[in-house]
Formats: sequence, C-alpha cells, structure tokens
Amino acid sequence: MTGRQGPALSRRTLLGTGLGIGAAALTVAGSGVARAAGAPAAMPSAPSRGHAFLAAAMDAYPEHGSVRLAQSYTDQAGLFSTAFTYDNALVILALLSARSAGGLSRAVGLGDALLYAQVNDPVYDDGRLRQAYNVGPYTFYDGTRQPDGFVRPDGTANVGTQFGFTGTAVGDMAWAGIALSALARRTGARRFLTGAVRIGDWIERTARTDEPLGGYKFGVNGAGEKLPFTSTEHNTDLICLFGRLARLTGDRVWLERRARAEAFVQRMWEPTGGFFYTGTNDGVTINKSPIPEDTQTWTHLALASRTRAYSRSLDWCAAELAVLDHADRRNSAVPPGQSYEGVTFSSASLLANEDVPIAESQPKPDRNAVWFEGTAHLALALRDRRARGDQERARRLIASLERAQDLLGTGQTLGGGAVPERSGVVSASSPLDTGFGFGYYPYRHAGATAWYLMAAARYNPLRA
Repeated sequence: MTGRQGPALSRRTLLGTGLGIGAAALTVAGSGVARAAGAPAAMPSAPSRGHAFLAAAMDAYPEHGSVRLAQSYTDQAGLFSTAFTYDNALVILALLSARSAGGLSRAVGLGDALLYAQVNDPVYDDGRLRQAYNVGPYTFYDGTRQPDGFVRPDGTANVGTQFGFTGTAVGDMAWAGIALSALARRTGARRFLTGAVRIGDWIERTARTDEPLGGYKFGVNGAGEKLPFTSTEHNTDLICLFGRLARLTGDRVWLERRARAEAFVQRMWEPTGGFFYTGTNDGVTINKSPIPEDTQTWTHLALASRTRAYSRSLDWCAAELAVLDHADRRNSAVPPGQSYEGVTFSSASLLANEDVPIAESQPKPDRNAVWFEGTAHLALALRDRRARGDQERARRLIASLERAQDLLGTGQTLGGGAVPERSGVVSASSPLDTGFGFGYYPYRHAGATAWYLMAAARYNPLRA
C-alpha cells in the first residue's frame, strides 16, 4: 500500500493489464460436543463454525476436480469464484492453527494447489503466483462464460483474467511462501520448501532495490512490468518469510535478505507518534498519509521477539483507528439492536466522504465501519504482547468478531450453495472506504475468517 501520492495499489487491488471433503466432515480440535441420546444438537463452537466456512469455501465446486483453492468471498460480493492467493495462504495457516488431522489434510491440499499454480502458469515458469485464480464456472457481467474450474482443460491454472487479477505482488507471494514454509515444517515434505524457496528467489530477482530507502519493491502488473512502490506491509511479510527460509534451508543468504527487508521497515517508524508509515512511491520520500492498520499490527507480530520498542504501534492502532458501528450510523449496514467494535482500515477511512459511493455502483461508506480482518490482527497482536489491559481488550475484539459471525452475512452462498449456519466472518460490518482506492463490504470472507481463527487460537503466522 502506497498512499495518496501515487496510484492506489495494494495486494487487494487489481494488478492486471483434492479434496472432496464435505464441510460436515471437517475435524477441528475441541469441536466434539457430548450430548444425551435424543437431546437437540448443540450449536458448534465459534471456531468450529469458522472452520466449517473455510471447508465450504474449498468445496464449493466439487465437480471441477480435486485440485482446488478456496473461494475468497461469498457469491453476493460479485467476484464469482475468485480465489485470492493471499486469502488461500491465510486459510492454510488457519487450518494449521487447529492442529487437527482434518485441518492438516485440507491445508496440504491447498498447499499442493498453490504449487500446482506455480508450475502450471499459462505464461511464466519462474516461481511466481498470480494475484487470484478462478475455481469454478460463472458468466461474467458482459455475458462471457467462464466455464472452467481451477485446472483448465489444457492443464494450466485458471488465472483470474476477467477481473484483471493477473499481476504478482510481493506481499501475496510472501504470504504464500509463509504458508508453504509452515507446511514444510509441519509435514517435512520437501516439495513445500522447494516452492517457498522459488517464491523467495523470485522476490529477490524481481523486487530487490538499491534505492535510498532500500527494501523490496511492490511486484509486477499483469504485463510483467515492475511497479515503483515499496510497501512497509510487504517488507514486514518478508521478515518472516526470509527468516523461515534461513532456518529451514540453513542458507545464510536469507538472513542478509531478511535484514534488508527489516531495515526498510525500521525506516518507516515514526518515533514521535509511535506508528509505522505505509511506505514509499519512489524509494526516496516516505508517504505520510494514509496510515494503515496492518503496518501497526503485523510489524509487532513479525518483530516483537527482537524489537519490543516498536510495540507502541499497537497502542496507536487501538486508540487512533478504533470504531464502533451500529444501526444509528448514517450509512451503516448493521441491523437494528446490534453494534460492533474494532478498528478500521486506515486513518483515511475515518475521513471518508459519506456522501459519495466508494466506487461506481457501490454503496456510500460508513466512517465507523469495522474492518474485521484488521480487528483480528489487533486481537492476536495484543494477545501476543501481553501488556497490562491487552488480554481484556483482545477478548472484547474477539467477542465482536464472534458476534459478527453469528449475525452478519446471513443467507449468503458459495458457488450457489448454502453456507453452514452462522459460519464465516464478513470482511466489514458496513461499507468501508480503505482510503487506498477500494472498499470492503459485509460479505463473508475466507481471509477475515482465517485471521479470526488464528486470533482465537493465539497462532502467530508471522513468527519466523
């Protein structure tokens, strides 16, 4: 993410010019509930329902092959069967956090699907992954039919060309590498480490920069053209990825690369305010606005074991980005009688123009919309930090996430099929303007659900 001074690109923005296990079969540690014969079935726990949503997202198109990724959003979001690489990396990590046989089996299946995409790209054979893929058929808005599943008839991975999701961002690649490295460590399977190393090598070749601020740049668009921005978020991801590769391979070159990424992140620190800036557009000048949430929480998760001084960013985030959404808000989508606390996406979200739609044909934003993915980041980081008051604040945030899973996004579908009851966390409580040129809406989301599950399990995916 790069700020207002340049094009509003992020890993979530357009960068473009098998399993066969039903949701009911998902095994989650601690999900069994003993009951007397004839007694009504108890509602599964909130984490169990979150995992049921991830299973449904993976199983939405069972007739389209056993090699598959999870659909990122429910159908109502209008992205059809789009499976973002970033979201699927998170799903792998959330499944591993459950420490169950069923979760591991599903995580391995998704890891193998990422490896399939890596070696069966329709154009490139250099280790990259694309921003997103199609995992099932649909008819696009212009009437064009997209008939294939994740694996096309010619054997290539079905890249998300319809929406322009054809570029490759360093952050997406880093998260895929983190997920594959976690699988390598859990299973001992060499193929996952090989895939993660290929990702790291692609990032080193493509994104390393000797500009004054250093670090690794944003990635490439769909035409393979390098993008000029450098993101604090992306370099934070690389601290973890490169650190893991150093440990798993024993090759010290990854330590030098991790140090380069970490040095960039440290240059983004604002000691007076106690927060991290978003990055740079030109490698020389630091962008001062907007200030995003994830550069405050992910830096703690990646750096806390070595650099406690930066943990003040959590206090800045909890204070400066705090929101409370309820039905009395002007553009709120929250039903009457409900309210949700958490954090928003960035400092710009709090200043969104509530008279203007976020994008064409989209609703007007609510300045107090809760970004549930970021709220889960913060809850996990607070649970990890363990300062005075952190545990109670984290409990309140997790309770808000679980209430959202219970009550928001009802009646939504995946691949045309019903979502398990009260399962899956919506990406935002109301329409949310990120300040980076795109929005979030109240649609159940694999990524937000995965972050909730990791927060509930106290599982830090960025610890090297």
